[in-house]
Amino acid sequence: MAILIKNANEVITMQSHVEGPRRKEQMSELGLMKDVCVLLDGEQIVMIAPLEELEATFPHLVQSAEVIDATGKIIMPGLVDCHTHLVHGGTREHELNMRLSGKTYMEIMNAGGGIHYTTTKTREASFDELYEKTYNHLNDFLRYGITTVEAKSGYGLDWETEKRQLEVAKKLQDTHAVDVVSTFMGAHAVPAEYKGNEEAFVELIINDMLPKVAELGLAEFNDVFCEKGVFTPEQSRRILEAGKAYGLTPKIHADEIEPYEGAELAAEVGAISAEHLLVASDEGIEAMAKAGTIAVLLPGTAFFLRAPYARGRLMVDSGVPVAISTDFNPGSSPTISLPFVQNLACMNMGMTMEEVLCATTVNSAYAINRGNEIGTLENGKKADVLILNVPNYKQLQYFYGMNHTDTVIKAGKVVVKGGQLL
Repeated sequence: MAILIKNANEVITMQSHVEGPRRKEQMSELGLMKDVCVLLDGEQIVMIAPLEELEATFPHLVQSAEVIDATGKIIMPGLVDCHTHLVHGGTREHELNMRLSGKTYMEIMNAGGGIHYTTTKTREASFDELYEKTYNHLNDFLRYGITTVEAKSGYGLDWETEKRQLEVAKKLQDTHAVDVVSTFMGAHAVPAEYKGNEEAFVELIINDMLPKVAELGLAEFNDVFCEKGVFTPEQSRRILEAGKAYGLTPKIHADEIEPYEGAELAAEVGAISAEHLLVASDEGIEAMAKAGTIAVLLPGTAFFLRAPYARGRLMVDSGVPVAISTDFNPGSSPTISLPFVQNLACMNMGMTMEEVLCATTVNSAYAINRGNEIGTLENGKKADVLILNVPNYKQLQYFYGMNHTDTVIKAGKVVVKGGQLL
């Protein structure tokens, strides 16, 4: 079924002459168009042009199309959330008071909370329980205009639970409107049963888990938490290089709590992205810029942990391609509101209104190797389209903390209308 969207105040296409993720001033190129309509057919964008041109070029398609009137609204690509811990058991609201009382992230984790608590709850949860919970979370993502989500494992820390997390994500990719892109993160923490024998767990990941992930086709990416008290740079390098040997593209949780040469390691191993980077060094930022490694920044995590924000302004100015994401997880960023995370990036990381749109569309798409399919509104790309209830894109940041999503079109099908799931 063809769809014709007309009368929008602005169409933010994110089109550019640039191939690949955007850097520096390229991140401000919105490809803004006015007095044009958007024509979709099946799962693809057909053309963005004035109505007269569309009628002359595709007369039968325009005549048969369902018409959506976007008067007073704007159109833009579906949002891409390129870093989440989507599939997990339990919640951790009990830790919030601990944090508000002054306990640090690592203190809570070392006391049996944090990742270890969620690991216990995830191990206890059945496939069906995890599937139902995650399906409902994806519904919430969709209401906020998020049409593609990356999902990391890492709350099993044993093969059976890691496998179950990845299988839930795989089924959701087949059954939910939101596209789900899977990352294996067996190296999220050292489980309690390997305390004092961390090297044996590293070997288990390398020699047992990674081969099985690749054999079963459960993930595209391999992530590791390179942090003091978790995995050392040397251990992280071995895990990421082993994943590459099995065809898994490296990602890395880097320099979140203490500077630990994670950004430098990301550049060295050719990681597609380094994520968090709250305390990344100047040398690490420079190395990422040279390597073209995408910085996935997570301002919602800094907000919730009351931690210093990543130096987003410096990274953009240094030539690092920057994406931003929710880091949706039960401990350090329990939010699905990527629009609010955009607000935080503007207010606390020095990024502009234009840059945060780039960082949650085209650059986020490239951070999960989907830049040729989504992230921009261009002829032939997937028809993931938002209609937002604001008259211009600047109001997205001006009216902060709000969900402006009116209509979501996913792969050419209207799935949210008037802010409600269909």
